[in-house]
Amino acid sequence: MNKFNFCVASFFALATSVSQAETTHQHHAMPDSSEKLPADEASFGEFGRPHMMGEENMGGVLLNRLERTQQKNSAYELLAVYGQPFNRAVLKADGVASNARLTEARTELLWAHGLDAFWDRQLGARIDSGALPSRTWAALGVQGIAPYWFNVEATAYLGEQARSALRVAVEYDVLLTQKLLLQPRLESNFYGQTDAARNLGSGLSDATLGLRLRYEIEREFAPYLGVERANKFSASASFARAAGEASGQTRWVAGLRMWF
Repeated sequence: MNKFNFCVASFFALATSVSQAETTHQHHAMPDSSEKLPADEASFGEFGRPHMMGEENMGGVLLNRLERTQQKNSAYELLAVYGQPFNRAVLKADGVASNARLTEARTELLWAHGLDAFWDRQLGARIDSGALPSRTWAALGVQGIAPYWFNVEATAYLGEQARSALRVAVEYDVLLTQKLLLQPRLESNFYGQTDAARNLGSGLSDATLGLRLRYEIEREFAPYLGVERANKFSASASFARAAGEASGQTRWVAGLRMWF
């Protein structure tokens, strides 16, 4: 027998052995016909319906900013989510503290529904608190990734006494190296009417443009340095000047970004 014939004969012998082994395994593995599978799993055979990744509830917390300014103020911005990819609860919170006292804070509890792979529609409530009188709002907005990977938030609010507001925030991560990133960020707030109790004017009330350079020691842990320019406009600027404050301010910041 030459080498070719020997290989062919060996192949058929191996195939016959495998076929017999499979037949024996199927005979022992076949479930008893008297055992009925649940109705919702019967069409998927003996192994039942597979569980997809999107059906599992998952959660996470992103502390996007925890920072200190040269004016010795502290600021935070937090995002927490729990649920499935296309339906989940979302908690957003940010604020500023001075002299160990929370001077202003915004907290939102939202329900997010995925419109597609990149955008969520969000519905819920917002509470403004701090040193000034509190305000409660109903919130409706969108959040997602725009073309060229811009992270965009746009939320409209309706409050008591026919108050209305709009908040827009845009940020972008510029990858300088695998660990070094530069993040420009713009946030602006608009109000439908003047709220003297909270020193807010109608129209464009304030805008903040920031630039932060962070180093990701790990993806989940990144210290940063940055600078931002905050300006108040219209009646909001007048309220600030009346209180002896500047309507515009440049701030150097140092902070930490982490998620888990």
